[in-house]
Amino acid sequence: MTQNTAASGLIEPHGGVLKDLMVSEARANELKAEALNLGNWDLNERQLCDAELLLSGGFSPLEGFMGQADYDRVVEELRLADGTLWPMPIALDVTEEFASSLSKGDRIALRHPEGMVVAILTVSDIWQPDLKKEALSTFGTEDDYHPGVFRVLQQTNPFYVGGTLEGVEAPPQHTFQDLRQTPAELRRVFEGKGLSNVVAFQTRNPLHRAHVELTQRAARETGAHLLIQPVVGQTKPGDVDYFIRARCYQAVLKYYPEESTTLSLLPLAMRMAGPKEALWHAIIRKNYGCNNFIVGRDHAGPGSDRSGKPFYGAYDAQDLVRQHEEELGVHLAAFPEMVYVEESDQYLPVTEVPEGAKVLSASGTELRDRLSAGDDLPSWFSYPDVVAQLRQSFPLKSEQGFTVFFTGLPSSGKSTLANVLMAKLMENGSRPITILDGDLVRKHLSSELGFSKEHRDLNITRIGYVASEITKHRGIAICAPIAPYASTRRQVRDMVSAYGGFFEVHVATPLEVCEGRDRKGLYAKARAGIIKGFTGIDDPYEVPEHAELVIDTTSLTAEEAVAQVIARLQEDGYLPVS
Repeated sequence: MTQNTAASGLIEPHGGVLKDLMVSEARANELKAEALNLGNWDLNERQLCDAELLLSGGFSPLEGFMGQADYDRVVEELRLADGTLWPMPIALDVTEEFASSLSKGDRIALRHPEGMVVAILTVSDIWQPDLKKEALSTFGTEDDYHPGVFRVLQQTNPFYVGGTLEGVEAPPQHTFQDLRQTPAELRRVFEGKGLSNVVAFQTRNPLHRAHVELTQRAARETGAHLLIQPVVGQTKPGDVDYFIRARCYQAVLKYYPEESTTLSLLPLAMRMAGPKEALWHAIIRKNYGCNNFIVGRDHAGPGSDRSGKPFYGAYDAQDLVRQHEEELGVHLAAFPEMVYVEESDQYLPVTEVPEGAKVLSASGTELRDRLSAGDDLPSWFSYPDVVAQLRQSFPLKSEQGFTVFFTGLPSSGKSTLANVLMAKLMENGSRPITILDGDLVRKHLSSELGFSKEHRDLNITRIGYVASEITKHRGIAICAPIAPYASTRRQVRDMVSAYGGFFEVHVATPLEVCEGRDRKGLYAKARAGIIKGFTGIDDPYEVPEHAELVIDTTSLTAEEAVAQVIARLQEDGYLPVS
């Protein structure tokens, strides 16, 4: 592999020739006909992002979803089986039932949720990975408070399928089409403009003044054209949606010198793997024609663990990319945190701040809190047109939607509290209200489901999806399922929190009290073995560890308990104080 530095011209893609896996139109028509007689796998959102970048060459030198030899070596030592540097497992996870129907050499039609055939996969490997080992290798921790670990351990199917891909139809993109380029297309843009030196900036957040100053400094120091390439695939739960972000990126371009900057969107599903993700991002940007890559403070980090300790050191990502800089052929543009120096009215790297100077900074959390409270953002922090776009995504809390999610044992009082809360909120009348009671949802939305763990999880995620839509449209959703499993409740929290408030209320009524209240005799039937898998008897209830409110209804009336819920909603600013 040819080695290149920042001063070189456009470099060859990592590992050799750019892998464009899309077939000709004639071959695509043949494959569509063949697909009618093949087994089908419907790609989920993450798999769809991976497939798009595999087919376009963004994941070169990969020619499909990893087989076991590549996967095992990536997990062990950040390299493919042939020794090529590659830090991230890219595997197609499937159910046990689907895996059992496959043999090596089989061909599978990989389909978009809308039904079209995205690609045909020729199976090379089928195996059951050690997901705990993968999580520890990729993220450096098994703590599922890390969103990447949670996805691997709780949301990944148990079997992997590897094999080469033939691209039939690129996943359709209906938004910001003028900002979406494949690696080959973007390289042609650079070549057409005579640009042989390009520095890429990765982001999943809106750009503010600190980001603009950092990227302009990077462009000056490398003498390179700047590529701002934000992620518009999956990012961290709770991030600003990419529609708002893309408009912010468009608004901020005018603050860069004319013709100095290109904006292009990247359909990547981030893993939030910190240092290893930074190395992965550098490889991807090399495939897009960049020979410099900006890595700032805590690149691709998910924040802190439950104890408040960051999962990764502030500059661990820079250290790992620097170790492989020569082999990779991508120059590391490393920067410390940028802070605003009040006396000189400018942003500087924290390492260059004069001694005794007053510095100002604001976190993303502080930004969201200010927007939700209707407070002004200081002019030193961001630009008026960016703030205007963000205010669309962060209305005042009193205008946002929210979900109250009651969870607890059967007969703990969830439905009663939900109905009383609904009645009290109807008196206020500030937003439309929908109640999603466990029994009613079972009747109207999930009547075909049984009570296996898989079906219980599916029922709860359906409730979560409906609640997230209600919240997104600034209504109030009140949910009252049993929801016995912590991982499923967390999925619901992530879905809802992207759009508004989420309040988990653990109705912690003791088991013996719940049994005494049971009007349907279900506990007695469970004790007698007539009902199997009954929560609290022969199936566990995983007690919430981080509920916003814990209520024991043993000695409280429903009105008293609901008063506590309303008080918490008022305290957090979602309801007016009466």
